[in-house]
Amino acid sequence: MSRRDDDLHSVGEAIDEVVRSLRGTGARAVQGVFAGWEAAVGAQVAAHATPVSLEAGRLVVEVDQPGWATQLRFLEQTLIERLAEVAGAGAVTAIEVRVARR
Repeated sequence: MSRRDDDLHSVGEAIDEVVRSLRGTGARAVQGVFAGWEAAVGAQVAAHATPVSLEAGRLVVEVDQPGWATQLRFLEQTLIERLAEVAGAGAVTAIEVRVARR
């Protein structure tokens, strides 16, 4: 949507436009994924897995052990569906899982 400089719009809309221009993902989706992570995946998974970035629908998640990486890869489609409930449909289209290096 194209706007003229003198068009009025909310701060939320302006922030959303800026976030989209920088990351390709809207602020609502980013906020929904990060704030709704535990609600979407459950406390047990959230204790071992942390979302680290969301860009163009690809969510990068860092886990603390290789076993959790396997589990999240197995549950990818289910997690995408649950994340759609908190972040909106299409916010997450793929999940990349990485094991944290310590």
